[in-house]
Amino acid sequence: MSSEITPQSPGRKPRVAVVFGGRSSEHAISVVTAGAVLRAIDRTKYDVLPIGITTDGRWALTADDPERMAIADRTLPSVEQLAQSPDGTVVLPVDPSDREVVYTEPGAVPKALGEVDVVFPVLHGPYGEDGTLQGMLELSGMPYVGAGVLASAVGQDKEYMKRVFISFGLPVGPYEVIRPREWDTDPAAARKKIADFAGEHGWPVFIKPARAGSSMGITKVDDVSGLDDAVAEARRHDPKILVESLLRGREIECGVLEFEDGPRASVPAEIPPVTAHDFYDFEAKYIDSAAGLVPAPLTPEETARVQELAIQAFDAASCEGLVRADFFLTEDGEFVINEINTLPGFTPISMYPRMWQESGVGYTELIDRLIQAALRRPTGLR
Repeated sequence: MSSEITPQSPGRKPRVAVVFGGRSSEHAISVVTAGAVLRAIDRTKYDVLPIGITTDGRWALTADDPERMAIADRTLPSVEQLAQSPDGTVVLPVDPSDREVVYTEPGAVPKALGEVDVVFPVLHGPYGEDGTLQGMLELSGMPYVGAGVLASAVGQDKEYMKRVFISFGLPVGPYEVIRPREWDTDPAAARKKIADFAGEHGWPVFIKPARAGSSMGITKVDDVSGLDDAVAEARRHDPKILVESLLRGREIECGVLEFEDGPRASVPAEIPPVTAHDFYDFEAKYIDSAAGLVPAPLTPEETARVQELAIQAFDAASCEGLVRADFFLTEDGEFVINEINTLPGFTPISMYPRMWQESGVGYTELIDRLIQAALRRPTGLR
């Protein structure tokens, strides 16, 4: 187990605020992730305060009830269903010398909820995973799990993520970017830009939001006739879109976890072809629960190579805590990095905890290591 960090007040367990939900299109998956974390966190070592952010941005005190935070009968959960009050608001401290969390309701005296020692954010997508929440926590001097402001922003924006990887010599597949102004002012030129890209690299292409996750808003496009609908779907999630060519090969994932002596890589996993879906989309991941292979059936040399690249990607983006790195193993036998996820899913079927389970780190220990790493790490510039 990791070395223990004790709270400042003798006899008090460290208090962990699990923050989830949020304003992004990945709200429901964040709730599911939070339910899994709340179920697995060691309550003998940590006090837990669940805080949900509603789809309109209100910070709500929620029920500590993991069973109500799961996908049931293909129905996605929400913070609104879990909030203890439709109007109550949780306020985190803004003074670095203060760790007291306050709960307010209209017409009522504010109620102190006690001190928080560390925030465990399990938000996915914009307004949580992209550096915005991390910046707020840095301003308040609050320790938190996972990547800092820069790494979170780089990990959310797939364009700049790829630019960082290229600058560090990591192998990246062909891509093109359509910025909001390009599509808004001259959609015909933007269509031609995509068509020219496809002419160079071949159809189909994938049209995806540049700053979204959980495979939301992604469309596989076989020819020019499908571009407008695909762009419209991507822009529902993000006005900036990414165009990627089809890389033929195997989808391989690898987890990175921060230990006391530095980052280590898990055994890799493979996402096999999903016969019921055109590609590994949102429904395949979360609704139909398409299962990956853990560990991936790779040679020892291939395993070592993808683990090496995963740690290189972790370091290139200045990550902390954890990362899931996603790769393609091409038909030529080369690994190409697709993206990193600085706050990967922690649902019961998610690949990140499954890979670490197979690597000898169970779910509860995994959460403990992340919390302890956050408590060890100083806030501010580092």
